[in-house]
Amino acid sequence: MTLEIYGFVMLDAGYDFGEVGNPNWFDTMRPTKLPAFEDEFGKGGRTFAGVRQTRFGTRATVPTDHGEIDGKFEWEMFGVGIDEGQTTIRLRHAYADWGQLRAGQTWSPFMDIDVFPNSIEYWGPNGMPFFRNVQLAWMPIRGASRVTVALERPGASADTANFSDRVELTNVVPRFPAPDVSAEGRYGGKWGYVEVAGIFRWITWDDLDPAPPDLDGDAFGWGVTVSSNIKLSPALLKLQAVYGDAIENYMNDAGADIGVEMTTDPARPLDGVALPVLGLVGFVDFDWSKQFTSSAGWSFVWIDNSEGQAADAFHIGHYALGNLLYHPTDKLMLGGELQFGRRENNNGSDANDFKFQISVRYNFSKTFGGEP
Repeated sequence: MTLEIYGFVMLDAGYDFGEVGNPNWFDTMRPTKLPAFEDEFGKGGRTFAGVRQTRFGTRATVPTDHGEIDGKFEWEMFGVGIDEGQTTIRLRHAYADWGQLRAGQTWSPFMDIDVFPNSIEYWGPNGMPFFRNVQLAWMPIRGASRVTVALERPGASADTANFSDRVELTNVVPRFPAPDVSAEGRYGGKWGYVEVAGIFRWITWDDLDPAPPDLDGDAFGWGVTVSSNIKLSPALLKLQAVYGDAIENYMNDAGADIGVEMTTDPARPLDGVALPVLGLVGFVDFDWSKQFTSSAGWSFVWIDNSEGQAADAFHIGHYALGNLLYHPTDKLMLGGELQFGRRENNNGSDANDFKFQISVRYNFSKTFGGEP
């Protein structure tokens, strides 16, 4: 058996020059969290600092009579959900591989982590699928070229917006009858790789009130993404495009999967619709030398809003950054990064944010065990 303990300690600090977003996301650049209207979260000009990117993990390889079992258990200090805005433990990975099978929580096959740029901003490009999900996966081909098929834990969100106060929606609850089905195929070589991935999902909602109207309904979600890394030494080009319906749950920063709209049927005055989404990513990583690296690029998200969404509902998001990072040793990194985010709403209003961030990161690792 071998056991590796690894991680890093990371400090992020900087200044927010623009229209500041939700204070729970002070150390990220998320267009969906920028103000939907002027001064929603106060005026700009703020200093921020935190250690929420700090990470700790373990990897283990255990030989058995039926092949090796490889496992990973990893967490960080970036709170989300009920811990939004907090510095607290958050699970990243908890899974094991045995032969062609994988079980646990890790990257969804619908996403491509290799598109993520060499940046210090935590959240990353808004236009890429980015989701660590609970799954059971089959991996018949592994390596530079690979094939993965998975059954994933389903989930989705809805934007009731203009109808949130309608009594008809009080007893409408979501239900997920089947797992999400995702798959990826990658062809790799010395030049880089190209990957195609897809996902299919079934989202339903039940009206628990027996009185009319009956608002039971469902929607099918689907998505296709194409991504690539192209080696152009000393540069590495990272590209991705994704399109689909009701896949916002898998996107890095894209809002709700289901929108509400009015109908002409008095027996069913409201209905849910899957919201189409388009995402684009284009970044370049540069290795100037062993000590200096840079990354620069842009990402974009577009949501086709439903008629029932509010005027200030999120519609379009832009994300861009450029940095210069110094690596005096293999274990130490420090550098600065300029970041830009833009939110455009359903009614055409917008908000822009600019940040400058500096970070210091110290990596550590130690392996125990192995051959006797």
